[in-house]
Amino acid sequence: MIQPVQRDDALLADIASVGSEDDDLHVWWLGQSGFLVKVAGSSLLFDPYLSDSLTKKYAATDKPHTRMTERCIAPERLTDIRLVTASHIHTDHLDAETLVPLAQSNPNFTLFLPAPILEEGRQRLSDVPIQLQPFCEKTPWHGDWVIHGVASAHNDLKRNELGQCHYLGFIAQRGGFTIYHSGDTLWHEELMPALKRFQIDLMLLPINGNKPERRVSGNLNGTEAAALAKACGARMVVPCHYDMFTFNTETPDEFVSVCQRLQQPHHVMQCGEHLTLKRREE
Repeated sequence: MIQPVQRDDALLADIASVGSEDDDLHVWWLGQSGFLVKVAGSSLLFDPYLSDSLTKKYAATDKPHTRMTERCIAPERLTDIRLVTASHIHTDHLDAETLVPLAQSNPNFTLFLPAPILEEGRQRLSDVPIQLQPFCEKTPWHGDWVIHGVASAHNDLKRNELGQCHYLGFIAQRGGFTIYHSGDTLWHEELMPALKRFQIDLMLLPINGNKPERRVSGNLNGTEAAALAKACGARMVVPCHYDMFTFNTETPDEFVSVCQRLQQPHHVMQCGEHLTLKRREE
């Protein structure tokens, strides 16, 4: 099984070493689509999956979710988490076995989730002390971070009767940095117009592709993720949503090859790794 480069006490010490006076962008990959980002002392946790809930759920089925990478941290050990995203209802993005323990050490954190899945989110999380923040594309949220919603297609642009999308990506801004976490998505006609409004420093994009034989919703592949980052002029792109389950993964080789051909700055992280991005030069 793949071992994280940092885990448990070492990972926590690394996170804690970045103080509030540090105005660079700091990023840790926690596996699958989970990232912890930190700017000027404020942290944002994207789509954490820090349990074995899916492995247990599908153990006796014809679609086993065999884990490839060891967990880097138990969710209850993370602290100072006030803002968390769940881009859609799939369990590797909205996981009660991650979010409930996380609330033990971070009570009343705000969980951003698409408005159409609010009720299902409430049922999944029951009476846990989490502030559910229904979210859509139209109204940004302003706090320590500014957060915008971006529609995602997984596999289609599923919307409710109010036109609100069931699948979202997030633009998160703080301290002069702009991050795009796509959630799970394919390339769709609304994506580029939505992203072109921003000068994106870091894109966090899935690369596991769209293969119907897996019998799960698909994502960008390595070529598409690299091309999207290039088309948006991203300073840096990091791949994700691979090396978690054996039946639904890809290597980053195609992604790296296309980034190199397009001269798109990129970085392939290992689970538990810490990436630092400096401010843009004025």
